[in-house]
Amino acid sequence: MGLLTSKLGGLVPSEARNGNFQVPPTIVVSDTDSSASEHQGSRTELRRSSVYSTIDLVPQLEHYDISLPNRQMRSRPSLEVLRSSYGQSEGDVEVPDKELGAVSAQDITQEGSAVKEKEPIRFGWVTGVMIRCMLNIWGVILFLRLSWITSRAGIFEKMHACKAFLGRRWRNMPLNPKRLISVLTWLIVAMSVLVTSITALSISAIATNGKVISGGAYFMISRSLGPEIGGPIGAVFSFANALACALNTVGFAEVVRDLMQEFDVVMVDAINDVRIVGVITVTVLLFVSLAGMEWESKAQYLFFITLLVSFANYLVGTVIPPKVEKQAQGIFGYSGDIFVENLTPDWRGTNFFQMFAIFFPSAIGILSGANISGDLKDPATAIPKGTLMAIFGTTVSYIVIPVTVGACVLRDASGNISDMMTGNNTDDCVGLGCAHGWNFTKCIQLENCEYGLNTNTKVLGQLSGFYYLITAGVFAASLSSALGFLVSAPKVFQCLCRDNIYPYIGFFAKGYGKNEEPLRAYLLCYLIAVAFILIAELNTIAALISNFFLCSYSLINFSCFYASTTNSPGWRPAFHYYSKWTALFGAVISVVLMFLFTWWAALITFTIIFLLFGYVNFKKPTVNWGSSVQAGTYNMALSYSVWLSGVEDHVKNFRPQCLVMTGPPNQRPALVDFVGSFTKHISLMICGDIIMEQDKHARPHDATDMLVKWMNKRKVRSFYSPFTADSIRVGARHLLQASGLGKLKPNTLVLGFKANWRESSPESIDDYINTIYDTFDANYCLCILRMMDGLDVSEQLDSEVNQAFELDESAENEQHKSPETESADDLSDGGDDAQNKTVFQNDQGKKTIDVYWIADDGGLTLLVPYLLTRRKRWHRSKIRVFILGDEQNQEEGRKEMIALLKKFRLDCSNVTVITDSERSPNPKNLCRFVESVAPFRLHSEPHEGDSVNETKQSAPWKISDKEFEAFRLKSESKVRLNEIIRRNSQHAALVLVSLPVPHRDCTSALFMAWMDTLTCGLHCPVVLIRGNQQNVLTFYCQ
Repeated sequence: MGLLTSKLGGLVPSEARNGNFQVPPTIVVSDTDSSASEHQGSRTELRRSSVYSTIDLVPQLEHYDISLPNRQMRSRPSLEVLRSSYGQSEGDVEVPDKELGAVSAQDITQEGSAVKEKEPIRFGWVTGVMIRCMLNIWGVILFLRLSWITSRAGIFEKMHACKAFLGRRWRNMPLNPKRLISVLTWLIVAMSVLVTSITALSISAIATNGKVISGGAYFMISRSLGPEIGGPIGAVFSFANALACALNTVGFAEVVRDLMQEFDVVMVDAINDVRIVGVITVTVLLFVSLAGMEWESKAQYLFFITLLVSFANYLVGTVIPPKVEKQAQGIFGYSGDIFVENLTPDWRGTNFFQMFAIFFPSAIGILSGANISGDLKDPATAIPKGTLMAIFGTTVSYIVIPVTVGACVLRDASGNISDMMTGNNTDDCVGLGCAHGWNFTKCIQLENCEYGLNTNTKVLGQLSGFYYLITAGVFAASLSSALGFLVSAPKVFQCLCRDNIYPYIGFFAKGYGKNEEPLRAYLLCYLIAVAFILIAELNTIAALISNFFLCSYSLINFSCFYASTTNSPGWRPAFHYYSKWTALFGAVISVVLMFLFTWWAALITFTIIFLLFGYVNFKKPTVNWGSSVQAGTYNMALSYSVWLSGVEDHVKNFRPQCLVMTGPPNQRPALVDFVGSFTKHISLMICGDIIMEQDKHARPHDATDMLVKWMNKRKVRSFYSPFTADSIRVGARHLLQASGLGKLKPNTLVLGFKANWRESSPESIDDYINTIYDTFDANYCLCILRMMDGLDVSEQLDSEVNQAFELDESAENEQHKSPETESADDLSDGGDDAQNKTVFQNDQGKKTIDVYWIADDGGLTLLVPYLLTRRKRWHRSKIRVFILGDEQNQEEGRKEMIALLKKFRLDCSNVTVITDSERSPNPKNLCRFVESVAPFRLHSEPHEGDSVNETKQSAPWKISDKEFEAFRLKSESKVRLNEIIRRNSQHAALVLVSLPVPHRDCTSALFMAWMDTLTCGLHCPVVLIRGNQQNVLTFYCQ
């Protein structure tokens, strides 16, 4: 067993004496015992402490590498541990193993047994990237279509350059205007190399910006642009790799069919023979893939050597003088006139972009190394070096072959030896073959020539030194590419499945063996490849693949560009040879080429991506990859916030930006839902949670994250801001001052009504009312929500968290729970859906929103109900406005208010003028009010004046007889107004009443009684609302 060679207590250095400085000790952790080390070797880890403390460690890799297994991960000591060790003997500090990253005995045992297991296969940059990319780039297009593309498109563009190259004989040759505008094979190759090289530079930058694991291009894009873009491109890219496997398999099957036809062997017919051979071939490749990466890499070595031999064989064949049989097939060796003739494009019903679309899949192999990034020893080094070297090597071959084949082979030849000319008469001869002693006029005119660049796809083999070595090269190129894509597609798809972005695909995420081979994904890729092999048409499959890969290249380049423009501190690629502008150019040109190649395939590709994007954007998977989209969003938010700070406020742009004193939001969902109903997608909402000092230690450490998740699940667009304070008033005051940023700062405080004020302590009432006073002193608007009978969920602040607010009835029934149960329930998500549902989540139908605009506060009393009616649940509700007036001018006052509302462009014509507010209230209701404040009265006798003053100073919330009489008329008016509200609004969905501004001499208990009186007796939610006396509505355009 591994042993800690020294315990922490024994590592405390003795005090420095005589000025000598002690070197910090080293903690040695060995994970094998002495007997095991004899056979396995002992791996010893040194964990050196800093000069500050023996438990304060120096920087180490294990502290940052999150990809290590749990048994190997190390964590640095927390601040709490470091602070607890200060000022006492560090040897006495008990530090958990996980704080020091120590290895437990059980973990050591497991690790010791794991050493015996063979490590997974890992590849270097040559084997894992360069050779793999070269093999995938050297696909069937190279041997079966490049000579044909050369025939149709020509070789390169400038005639003057080729004249100078050819020498004196051709220098005086007349120029053909057609040749001056020719768009040639070299241009196709150059454009392909341009796109792939820019993409390779972008891949290199992304791959070196942190550790890359399995998933290849999907992993890079998703971690850079987020799951919304990464998810769709992962699905499309996996599908494209499966199509590429089918493409190369069909190419192989075509060669096998042609060989069979040479020996007069036909199974069914030409098309079905391709299908049969293709299905058999991809099945064999599947078994090679299932055998594991080790066998697959050995097969790739064999293919690579075969290709190199076939290339050498081809180049040797071009310098061997052709025999008569080869001349009949249009092969004459290097010839200047043939070279010049083949410079000119001869489209024959095709065009440049069709040729480009067919050729481009030969360049898609640049991602083959990146796709197996999880199997590379060092992806950050291997991907840039191997990919760029592969592009360079294959580009040379794609430049050499068109030049050599275009200088040796005619476009059209019959293959008939009898077409050899015996005399010098060439009057009726057509074509360049006449100059070489061959008359191919008949097949040229009938357009049935079987040989030459234009029709013969086997011309490279016929031109080479030994025909069947080229056939072996075709086999190697097609099979290696098919095998490479068959391996790439499942690994990319497995990574996509493991991220759980899309449903129903998790089945394919499972890995098997030491390399986590995606066997299930292999089978899925196999079925897709078989489906497209049955098409058996190489050119059609090539056009589809071009679109899918170009889309991937575009997003890779855009990822690099976007990450560079966000200026995120996390964007630090080790590969510096890239430019964000070249990356942007690569992204744009890739999209342009998609539509130029096959516009309908491009539309299909983008439709699929947008549908997949819409799904991910709607579901919003709970992943956080630190993508550049997050960095860009932060930049935009910061820039706009700073810009807004310099813009003066305007009444037309006023928004009720609310600081909602919810406590834990899940404890008061009605309060959260009410404010969210008129702020969502409109203005700022911050849920403030004031935590008492005595309660903060009992609060779970992940409470903030849990509450934010609860709001997200409820689709509440709000920030959550916890604050620790000694009292509600102090906490609210600080939140009012510190919440928000620049113009994104609250201007409205929203409270829950303190319904249990009669049973609360006077200090609690005073704290609550003083919070209201502070709100007005800070020039904030104020809303107080009161929920009435029949609600299952309370919106009031929990007394455990905010003692200035009462518990609701359901919460009071739970007061007998154990502290542990109560603490857990306080921050739970509130039980089932029925318990969480509030009245503000219901469709209100055609109920009314009654607004009692008693005092002109600037218009906030009208603005909030208007914003509510813009919501789907409230849009059928009608606003009724009640104002005070006298009976003589009742109709005039009503018309004036309607005219004002029209100027405000508020759809509200139901205005009622209250003319009986001056009447005395019902004695029964008035008596109820007097009884409610009786416990807070301070009765005075004539001879006890000094005693009353002393009591008043010690208990300022007490209502003296003098104060009660001074505010009697105000109290009666509140009682009378409540009678009017209950008479008119018993069936309303919501009632809003102007909140009276408390006088400084009004005691907290008396003002609390006024608010209680105004809102009592109703079964719908009631909102006491007051603006800050500044206009929030205007009917002017400026």
